[in-house]
Amino acid sequence: MTELSHFQRTLTELIRARNPVLLVETQEPDRVLDALDDLLAKGAIPRGRAVRSYTLTSGLHARQGAAGKRVVPEEALLDAMKATEPTVFVFQDVHHQLGVSGRPAEPGLVRAILDVASAFKGGAVPHTLILVAPGLTLPIDLEKVVTVVDLPLPSAVEISTALESFLAANRDAIRVELDGPERERLIQAAQGLTLGEAENAFARAIVTDRVLNADDIALILEEKRQTIRKSGLLEFIPPASGLGDVGGLDNLKKWLIKRDGAWLPEAAEWTVPAPKGLLITGVPGCGKSLTAAAVSSQWGLPLLRLDVGRVFSGLVGSSEQNMRNALKLAEAVAPSILWIDEIEKGFGSASSGGGDSGTSSRVFGTFLTWMQEKKSSVFVIATANKIDALPPEFLRKGRFDEIFFVDLPTHAERESIWELHLGKHLTPPSRAGGQIDLSSPTFAELAAASEGFSGAEIAQAVISGCFDAFAERRAVVIEDLLRTIAQTVPLSVTQAEQITRIREWAESRAVSATSEAARGAYESDAPTDPKDVSSWRGGRAIEF
Repeated sequence: MTELSHFQRTLTELIRARNPVLLVETQEPDRVLDALDDLLAKGAIPRGRAVRSYTLTSGLHARQGAAGKRVVPEEALLDAMKATEPTVFVFQDVHHQLGVSGRPAEPGLVRAILDVASAFKGGAVPHTLILVAPGLTLPIDLEKVVTVVDLPLPSAVEISTALESFLAANRDAIRVELDGPERERLIQAAQGLTLGEAENAFARAIVTDRVLNADDIALILEEKRQTIRKSGLLEFIPPASGLGDVGGLDNLKKWLIKRDGAWLPEAAEWTVPAPKGLLITGVPGCGKSLTAAAVSSQWGLPLLRLDVGRVFSGLVGSSEQNMRNALKLAEAVAPSILWIDEIEKGFGSASSGGGDSGTSSRVFGTFLTWMQEKKSSVFVIATANKIDALPPEFLRKGRFDEIFFVDLPTHAERESIWELHLGKHLTPPSRAGGQIDLSSPTFAELAAASEGFSGAEIAQAVISGCFDAFAERRAVVIEDLLRTIAQTVPLSVTQAEQITRIREWAESRAVSATSEAARGAYESDAPTDPKDVSSWRGGRAIEF
């Protein structure tokens, strides 16, 4: 027998075990019907089984037959119980009456499904009812009688098959100019789309020039961005600058560079597992989010940002479903990077309940279970400013590969940050270009003057200096920058006590993002005077 997909094997086992009612959550009901046809053709389920489908517009009808009488779902279910030959019934559209969008479930339909479950389980003729819905929180009455089956988004093999069918159907109208690697990249770009969306993307790619080539990969990715955007849960972040544009943090950069390509087949030959994820905490404005965005460019993987706030909604049960959908979409485009910025704001209330009837805890539990058990190559990057606000189970070993602490930049790191931002704003053909000495002594002077500044504060100082020069329509001079520095009260002063607490937490629990060689000697104990907070550096001195 031809090898079956995981979904097909699960479906076969449940049908053979005579589970009376199944629920398949998907937006592609045709894939469910096609999978049943394939199982019948391969003999995985008895060939004598008939397949009948129900929709609100076509009623209950044979798989390849004419539409039946339009009846409400309850009547169609009663007709199903009268069937005398073994049948698999596939019902669509019933989720509208089962409590979707916060509406209460219709008691008559719930009762009809319960009656069907009882009749199918103990009846002499083997029947199975499959409910197909894009998303459904079951009424409590049905929780014990309905078995939920996940149908993942199409795999690379399924998309490849769909591409072959599409090309065969349009053989005389188009020209294909793809070698082996380009074809693989095209298929990978389409992962995360439904089969219908993938076919639409292929059609759009050839509609202008009737040629399918490597240039169309960008268009397929754009189609994926549209799909991710429509989900409302994930945001597709386009590739930005690489790690070279992040000042300092050499220890963190080495760790990331060593794991570049760990999801490739070559790594599997070395028995190297794909990295799970990384938690970056530390002082606000010191490059945590910038590093997360730069990893995507360094590794050449799509970057998906999850806004935990969007996951929560006012409908009971929908928040958990939103989280499952977001994680399922991230897995579908794997290998990928899932970025959760300021994660403590989304999950910080999970340990206390947050006054939301346990919704935060349930969503958090869903995410933790997924992180522990995920098999796909989805690398999670989470950033946090208030690490002590996170539940302790989130920080235990096995959730993340490592926890890095990003401190205020050292003198050398500040030089690098000044060089990066001055080069971005003050190089030709800017009118201000060439009007400031961009030599090392200048960077050293600025780094010394900006002790205790974060990377974000240095970036803002450069911008403020540019505005001062623009207001007088003249070139930027170093005095503009020094004046801005003198007028700025850095975060290391305004939030000295909070930064001290973060460093104390990180001293024994996190790895410093800056190597000891780069950060130089530092005091072993936290300063007692908050004004001296910039002189002490936290994080274990482990180097990679």
